[in-house]
Formats: sequence, C-alpha cells, structure tokens
Amino acid sequence: MEILDSGGATIPTENGGADLDMLRHRKPRSDSSNGLTSDDAGAPSDVRDRVDSAVDDAQGRANLAGDNEIRESGGGGGNVDVRYTYRPSVPAHRRVRESPLSSDAIFKQSHAGLFNLCVVVLVAVNSRLIIENLMKYGWLIRTDFWFSSTSLRDWPLFMCCLSLSVFPLAAFTVEKLVLQKCISESVAIFLHVIITMTEVLYPVYVTLRCDSAFLSGVTLMLLTCIVWLKLVSYAHTNYDIRTLANSTDKANPEVSYYVSLKSLAYFMLAPTLCYQPSYPRSPCIRKGWVARQFAKLVIFTGFMGFIIEQYINPIVRNSKHPLKGDLLYGIERVLKLSVPNLYVWLCMFYCFFHLWLNILAELLCFGDREFYKDWWNAKSVGDYWRMWNMPVHKWMVRHVYFPCLRRNIPKVPAIIIAFLVSAVFHELCIAVPCRLFKLWAFLGIMFQVPLVFITNYLQERFGSMVGNMIFWFTFCIFGQPMCVLLYYHDLMNRKGTMS
Repeated sequence: MEILDSGGATIPTENGGADLDMLRHRKPRSDSSNGLTSDDAGAPSDVRDRVDSAVDDAQGRANLAGDNEIRESGGGGGNVDVRYTYRPSVPAHRRVRESPLSSDAIFKQSHAGLFNLCVVVLVAVNSRLIIENLMKYGWLIRTDFWFSSTSLRDWPLFMCCLSLSVFPLAAFTVEKLVLQKCISESVAIFLHVIITMTEVLYPVYVTLRCDSAFLSGVTLMLLTCIVWLKLVSYAHTNYDIRTLANSTDKANPEVSYYVSLKSLAYFMLAPTLCYQPSYPRSPCIRKGWVARQFAKLVIFTGFMGFIIEQYINPIVRNSKHPLKGDLLYGIERVLKLSVPNLYVWLCMFYCFFHLWLNILAELLCFGDREFYKDWWNAKSVGDYWRMWNMPVHKWMVRHVYFPCLRRNIPKVPAIIIAFLVSAVFHELCIAVPCRLFKLWAFLGIMFQVPLVFITNYLQERFGSMVGNMIFWFTFCIFGQPMCVLLYYHDLMNRKGTMS
C-alpha cells in the first residue's frame, strides 16, 4: 500500500498498523486560520482526500482485525498498535460521502445482497402459495392431462398436420416451372398466392369442423402459421433472386437463380422463417448435449402443466368476466392470475425458443442460433418486439417492413402494417381453436402500436427504467391475464348458449 505525504511523494507501507504509525507520528503544527495541521493545509484537496481515504481504510482493517491481533505496544508483523488506533483526537469524518442508497451512489455499487434477498423472498412466498394451494384444492393433476382416450378424436387435425407438406412441394413445382420458363412471372405470383391462401384456409376449416381439444387446435394453427411464413419467404426470396440475376446493375454479381428440392426440405425443417439457398452450419452433432436439453424440455413442460392445472385453472374457474361486475374484484382476479401466468409464459419461452429451437438446430447442424436477444432488458415495447422472437422479427423486417419502405410507404404506416400481420396470426392461433372470434388477441397486438411510441417518448424523457417497467406491466401483469380471463369467460358463455 502507498500513501501520499503532504509534499506529494508516496510512502510505501506494508500493513495497516504501519500506515497508522507513520501518519500519527507526524509532528502536528497548528494552522491558525482553519484549525488544520500545516501538512494538511498545504496539500491539495485531492491529496488530502486520498490520505484520508487511506487512513480510513487502515482504520477499518484495524477495527476488523480481531482481539487476538491487537497488542498494547510494538508495531511489527502486521499487528495493530492500539495506542494510535481510533484516538479521540483523530477526526472520524474526513470527506464528503453519499449514503449508499442515495440517487448519486445507488448505481455505483453491487446489489448482489439485495438480489439474494429477492430470491429468498421469492422462494418463501411461492412455497407458502404452494402449501396454501394444496391445502385448499388438493392435488388437481389428472393422469390424462396430456393424452387420454378423447384425444383420439383429434385424428383429423393430426392428418391435416401431415398433409401440410403438400404445399411446399407445390411451391417448389411453381419455382421449377419458372426456372424452365414454362410460366410467366405474373402466373407464378398468382399460383404462390393461391398456395399460401389454401395453406391457411384448409387447417382453419378442419379445426372449425372437428370437435377437437384446445391444445390440438393451437398446435395445428401454430404449425400452419409457421408453414405459411416459410412459403411466403420462399416465394419472395426466389422472386428477388430472379430479379437480381436478370438485372443489369447487380448488387451482388455472384447471385444466381437455381431451385433445389434439398435446400427447400432443409429450410422447411430448419429453425428459421427466412429462406436462403444455404445457411451457416455447425461441424457436428453433440448427442450428449441434445440429451440434456431434451431432459430439460420434458421437466419444464411438466412444470408448465403443473402450474396450469394446479393454479391457473382454479383461479379462472372461480372468477367472473373482468369487464362485467365489480371493478375491484376484476383487478384482484387479474393480479392473482398474473403470477402463475408469468411463470407459464417464461417456461414457454424457455422451452420453445431456447430448448426446442436449439435441439432442432443441433440435429440439423444449423449454425445461426440467435433465436432471441436479452428482451428482458427491453427499454421500450418496440425493443421487446425486436428482441424476443428473432425468427419472426427477421421475417417481418425482410418481407414486410423494408418492402413497404422500398415502395415509398412512410415508416409509421409500415410499422402498423407489420403489427397488423402479427395481430391477424395471433388471432388465428387463439380464436380458431376456441371457435370464438371476439378479436381480443387482435386488439391486444394492435394496442402495442401506441405503446411503442409512448414508451419511446418515456425512454427519451425519463430513461430506460420507466420503459422497461411499463413493458413488464403491460405484458405480464395486465395484458396476458386479462386476455386469458376474457377468452375463458366468452368461451364458457358460448358453450352455455349452445347447450
């Protein structure tokens, strides 16, 4: 350790006791003007601050040294000389310092202890909720939660899932005909429109006609939307490649148009929605890693089922329509549902975007595995939508947003169009399996448009903390629990009217 003397030179010291001994034995010369010693008065303020800080540190180490290392005299070997430690004549307050929780100092220190406290409180509170739930409702998990004899009624939906592979083959046939110049460009565009429209309407018809379970309907509609997005990307990308290949001023002279069934098949299985003839590849498949990720997938999927059956279902069944009746009661139900709903949503994100997509990427040696970014640090709603679902975000930017800008559509209408496409598919994935078209999911997504501009303004005005808190509140505390209650009660009302 080194301490500056009054003249600016450094005094090497070996330990805390020697530091104090060196500083205390200096001959005090009173300064009549301000009561400081002449050494202190003659030194610059920053030098005095560093000396004071060094003395404070040495005193702190001496104070924490323990009784077994404090001796009455002597000064060697790292022992503290008690004659010069914390003398009443030594000033206890030497410099201007802020409290640790003041606004100027709160972000300059570690909060690991407070984080540990939050974890302990979270575990304690949730343990109490688990015990309370088991005492009140008992064990609600049914053995036929995932599969039962009634699930066999959903075989038309399963057959519909298998038949979706026909549409990529149809799109490949169209591209092959264009390559061989058997059909014109306009005919190819028309055929692609017919293929993509049929690919969506056919599963919707099957789902509405069959009395299937909600989970089976959601699975089919999600797969339908994924195939539709891939077909649009396949057709749009090939059209752009043909345009560049036939252009005289090529942006990339190496662009050449060709059609490969192998590249299409890989694209339809790969964890991406954006088509390109080749992708970055990983060197090998880590079988042990895949097994571990699959085990995690099974565990977290079971945990999701436990929360849904044990917590969410009782809360929803014992609730009333949130837009009807007592306002305070509706707020209480939404807040009570928000915590288990948040756990399910986070588990869903982890299972699908991290575990499942990485397993699929590993099996296919797909190299680009940026399926999400740190959306939990989103400073605004716009940041969240750009980071939480990277495959869809890249598809929107590539096939909706920038094509709108290239057609001289202003930025704000282009953003609204992108959210409109997203809102339509959110409504399809929820309303069709429920057989209920109330547009709650559609309105919830379109409500994000004003929130994007509001949170951007708040971020610029008050900083990133406000935008991040608004994002968490609108999505997890208010938005999703409200949608769950609205769809459940509208669905129950529809079934009651039909019976």
